[in-house]
Amino acid sequence: MALITGASTGIGRITARDLAARGHTVVTVSRASGRGARVADEIRRETGGDVHHLGFDLSLVAESRAMVAAFRERWARLDTLLLNAGAYVGRRRETAEGIEFTWALNHLGVFVPAVLLVDLLVASAPARVVVTSSNAAMAGRMHWDDLERRRYDGMGAYAQSKLANQLFTVAFARRLAGTGVSVHAMHPGFVATEFGGDAGWLTPLVRLAQRTFGRTPEQGADTLTYLATDPVALASTGGYWIDRRQRPMAPVAREGDAAERLWALSEAQAALSDAELAPLRALERG
Repeated sequence: MALITGASTGIGRITARDLAARGHTVVTVSRASGRGARVADEIRRETGGDVHHLGFDLSLVAESRAMVAAFRERWARLDTLLLNAGAYVGRRRETAEGIEFTWALNHLGVFVPAVLLVDLLVASAPARVVVTSSNAAMAGRMHWDDLERRRYDGMGAYAQSKLANQLFTVAFARRLAGTGVSVHAMHPGFVATEFGGDAGWLTPLVRLAQRTFGRTPEQGADTLTYLATDPVALASTGGYWIDRRQRPMAPVAREGDAAERLWALSEAQAALSDAELAPLRALERG
């Protein structure tokens, strides 16, 4: 059983197709509910696989909660959680919950589903969690006093969110140590997809670079599918992968208390309740 977010286009769609073709039950999640359902139907026809769709906007904490509830209503196990949804946004905007969009989708849209599904992952072990990060994290800096970037620039906000993905991977792997659940982050490379379509004045340049230098979605999805299926991903945890090989994370991701600091801030920002945090707290006491 595999749940993959950001699965209506790009590497998410390719990975969902590949997993379905390998016989996995696949649940796709995307905020474009109509398009996402059509893509799930297409994958089902292409592969003959067991493919389902949940239409939720993971830039909203309430929608992440609702997605998890909808998943639990239908399925009682989760072997593979692929947290792939993300975006680059050229201009600052806030979600309906008042959170800056890039941070809300790229970080909280990873953090909240993972925390709320932790008990299913542990009960299904051996299981795996894979987060789509980026080498942009190498240029990222955590603006602890301004995580939502009031002084906004698109690349800075994106790089910070991708660094946050790596910090999340480190902290979640620590909490799941010894449970049989592996947690990894990966970099797909610069891929020619619809990604970057909301980059403002940079959009034409992004599209030109994608046409000239970009990988195919199949190439970009290769490591994501690999980590979702290969036994090697279960042999370690807390890694960062590029082209099926483990590579160093951004230095900040392994330094000091940054991962734990972000974790505490994220719990507070998402306003997770004691009941929602109880399975995680049991692991932490563990």
